[in-house]
Amino acid sequence: MPVPLPKKILARQHEIFADYVRELDKHLDDIMNDRVTEMLEIRDFAELLHIHPTHLTNTIKLTTGKSPCWYFEARIMDLAKEMIQQHKPIKEVAFKLTFDASNFTKFFKRFEGITLKNTANAISEKH
Repeated sequence: MPVPLPKKILARQHEIFADYVRELDKHLDDIMNDRVTEMLEIRDFAELLHIHPTHLTNTIKLTTGKSPCWYFEARIMDLAKEMIQQHKPIKEVAFKLTFDASNFTKFFKRFEGITLKNTANAISEKH
């Protein structure tokens, strides 16, 4: 049976995750409000948290079972869906989230499992 981790280490893992989510939300708010125009990468978040990118990734995976990229992409998807519900054009949504339209369409389909067009149509039918 593996030796349990000390409470201090567990607390630090949760602190790193909370700090990552806080920085992620701040960054995406900056993107949405045009304060920055380029998306950060995981290594940039690690630098903001003064830890190594591998340590950030391993800690979040150990703490939550998901990678930091998963949280990043999920937050981006939430913002995209919100803008689509506001009937923003797909090109505008893509540009706002620092994608070109083609890559954004592929990203959306990979993450959601359905195309942007089908999502937009489903939203239109609800209203």
